[in-house]
Amino acid sequence: MDSLLKQFSQSSQLGANAAYIEDLYEQYLVSPDSVSPTWKAYFDGFKGREAGDVPHSAAIESIVAAGKRAAHAQPAAAAGTGDERERGIGKLITAYRSRGHLGANLDPLGLLEKPDAPDLALGFHRLSQSDLGAEFSTGGVAGKQRMKLGDLLALLKATYTGPIGAEFMHITDAEQRRWVYERLETAGGNFGHSDQTKRRILERLTAADGLERYLGTKYVGQKRFSLEGADALIPLLDTTIRRAGEQGVQDMVVGMAHRGRLNVLVNTLGKPAQHLFDEFEGKFEHIHSDLAHTGDVKYHLGFSADVATPGGPVHLALAFNPSHLEIVNPVVAGSVRSRQNRRGDQGRSQVLPVLMHGDAAFAGQGVVMELLQMSQARGFAVGGTLHIVINNQVGFTTSERQDARSTLYCTDVAKMVGAPVLHVNGDDPEAVVFCAQLALDFRQRFGKDVVIDLVCYRRHGHNEADEPAATQPLMYQVIRKHKAPRELYAEQLKSEGTLDADDIKAMVDAYRDKLDAGEVTTEVVEVKPDEFNVDWSGFLEGKLGDPVDTTFDRARLDELAIAINDVPDEIKLHARVAKIYQDRRKMAAGEQAGDWGFAENLAYATLVSEGYKLRLVGQDSGRGTFFHRHAILHDQVADAPYVPLRELVENPTDVTIIDSLLSEEAVMGFEYGYSTADPMTLDIWEAQFGDFANGAQVVIDQFLSSGEAKWGRLCGLALLLPHGYEGQGPEHSSARLERFLQLCALDNMMVCVPTTPAQAYHMIRRQMHMATRKPLVVMTPKSLLRHKLAVSSLDELALGGFQELIPDTNADIKKVKRVVVCSGKVYYDLLEETRKQEQEDVALVRVEQLYPFPREALAAELKRFGAARDVVWCQEEPQNQGAWYQIRHHLSWCLQSKQSLHYAGRLRSPSPAAGHFSDHVAEQKQLIADALVNPLRGEHHTE
Repeated sequence: MDSLLKQFSQSSQLGANAAYIEDLYEQYLVSPDSVSPTWKAYFDGFKGREAGDVPHSAAIESIVAAGKRAAHAQPAAAAGTGDERERGIGKLITAYRSRGHLGANLDPLGLLEKPDAPDLALGFHRLSQSDLGAEFSTGGVAGKQRMKLGDLLALLKATYTGPIGAEFMHITDAEQRRWVYERLETAGGNFGHSDQTKRRILERLTAADGLERYLGTKYVGQKRFSLEGADALIPLLDTTIRRAGEQGVQDMVVGMAHRGRLNVLVNTLGKPAQHLFDEFEGKFEHIHSDLAHTGDVKYHLGFSADVATPGGPVHLALAFNPSHLEIVNPVVAGSVRSRQNRRGDQGRSQVLPVLMHGDAAFAGQGVVMELLQMSQARGFAVGGTLHIVINNQVGFTTSERQDARSTLYCTDVAKMVGAPVLHVNGDDPEAVVFCAQLALDFRQRFGKDVVIDLVCYRRHGHNEADEPAATQPLMYQVIRKHKAPRELYAEQLKSEGTLDADDIKAMVDAYRDKLDAGEVTTEVVEVKPDEFNVDWSGFLEGKLGDPVDTTFDRARLDELAIAINDVPDEIKLHARVAKIYQDRRKMAAGEQAGDWGFAENLAYATLVSEGYKLRLVGQDSGRGTFFHRHAILHDQVADAPYVPLRELVENPTDVTIIDSLLSEEAVMGFEYGYSTADPMTLDIWEAQFGDFANGAQVVIDQFLSSGEAKWGRLCGLALLLPHGYEGQGPEHSSARLERFLQLCALDNMMVCVPTTPAQAYHMIRRQMHMATRKPLVVMTPKSLLRHKLAVSSLDELALGGFQELIPDTNADIKKVKRVVVCSGKVYYDLLEETRKQEQEDVALVRVEQLYPFPREALAAELKRFGAARDVVWCQEEPQNQGAWYQIRHHLSWCLQSKQSLHYAGRLRSPSPAAGHFSDHVAEQKQLIADALVNPLRGEHHTE
């Protein structure tokens, strides 16, 4: 054996042989006698064998180590071959577990071509029909150590090639693999449902079918994105909810796109049927206020209710969703994480996320992959998500796999995180319910994602006005002749004697009567609000214009400044970080003016000390992309993190600072979802550079800016977007300020460009102390983080407040001929130039909040300098970008009678900034001169 081990341990051969070793080990686990005595003896010697199999990685590592210990090659012992058929049995079992899904009966329409799977045939493993009566070792299949081959084969076929095609052998964790195959093989295709369960399945199918028929008759041709063909979704959800309630789940947050949404609202969440009918007739429940609550179409709307289960009520919340299909996924996950934290649900078993997907979207939308990659990350884990793919095999109009994806299944992306995938025939509701039970139990047991691929069809087009036969003629010839799932299952129950025709008709009539009465069609209950419910009432009436007190007791501020900058001696910091904290201690003592990082961390400290929580997420948020924050310190000896802000709280999760994975869309969506579920947490998403927010534009457009208008959903998420022209090229200069301003209307959010540490401090505190919750978009600085003029005193932090506009208090009113209005870093460039030139005829006014725009404050400032004839808006961005076109009407409104408005900045450009530093410097010099001293040119307005 030593020589064999030595051979396999050679680095040049290990890569080629690792797969062989893994297969051999897997075969051994299935049937120990099927491998050669040499290998069997070796595998038997693994420590812990009695407690279960050893992970593959450990097997290979052990072989490598043993090979290295072998000093000299020894002649290999003659390997006894044993019964060749025993070896074949082990391989046959492994083949069915690994590839049985290829032979499964998944397509209700019978149109799906099954891939070749020759290894599922006896002959492939040197077995034959003549061996069917012989008994072999099975390694414990279905709890039996030995079986006749005929019985074993029948069991394997029933388990793996029936209506369920299970993929789980890609899972690296041996315990999880074993759990799945033991559960499947114990059932062996016999799902063991009681008559009571079967009746409930039919009742739920009757509800699913009945609602669609009712709507199709009453509202002919109206869009409803019918569930017909995927009716089994309703009993699947019913089983999941009831079983979850039995297992202690208190909350379920559900996300889904259009397909079947109305059915789920009525038949799962218990939305009164009459409310849905009213919506079909154009009667929506609007939120009455002076804001833009414009509502949304009915198949985007969410809902929440408490549903009765055998284990007690479960609160269900269906998330609102735009047409961007999968974008709701991270929003749901973020809401779940927030609810889990609020409940103290450390095991993440009390709040369950359920996401329903379309087949084309699951395969095609990148946010699916991003969220899967986040599923086990410590800042975003939710204990596993139950994914249900409503696989109608068409998508929109594309049923050709070669056009829809490059993988065999639409669910293959889930394999990358080791999620088991259960493909199931949607016309077999008993198999569907079994998959629901198995999937939920797996999630609760292992805390990982699991996928149910509900293979079904779509009876109508993408919507009810569409004609699907135009692009899928053969498929729809079959569909039109195909009986509905309810009819098929009713016939099955009638033939087996579970129900008779009168029972079945009574179910149909009873459901129709409920619809005629406009009643609730599921078991909704009323429960008293519990301690974990969030009371949003205190944030519903507040306005952005309401005054906000952000002052803080100076003595307490001094204490906090000392506390968060006092690093224990045993933590050895990097020299550069140690210098930063040394300076911060001087700032805390009042010996040195406070810089940006000092003030920002102190703002967080004050909020945490007042009982708020902090969640700061970004790709470099711990230290800050520009090395300024250092809210997480890293011991250079132990390589252990230390978070000074956590010293202020008892529960470490109250201060969560996470360096996120390199995702924008999913992470920002997650934080949006989190913040909509918790108004008492300051939730911040920070871009590495501001332009990275481009990758999350869907979240910004569909949720952040419009969620309140469409759905009445308040959200206090803050975006920190580094922005400023320092010659870093087109991408890392601009956070695309113009795009955010374009989305602003009717006080839907705030857009700020603070220029001092005190401004940043009070802006952060204002976000939590204001009387409502609105998104905050901040153009944060880069070079200003260490600018010698961008500093603030402790008194400014303790006693001041956020100034939407900072006037020029140093300018001599009698001398000023020109008022330059600006935002951001360019102010300091203008200031330094005026000082350099000793220019006294210019006043510099900073607009620190671009939306809502401080009209009255600016008008008052321009009136103060009423003798000045020229008002200049100066910006670093190109003229067609930045704030100019979005605020020009505000600037014009503020002008006094004899004042004219001019523009100073870069010329129009399709690119945000010049690519060469020398060009940048020339442009910057020019725009500063245009603003301060040059004859005014460019756009001129006298309105």
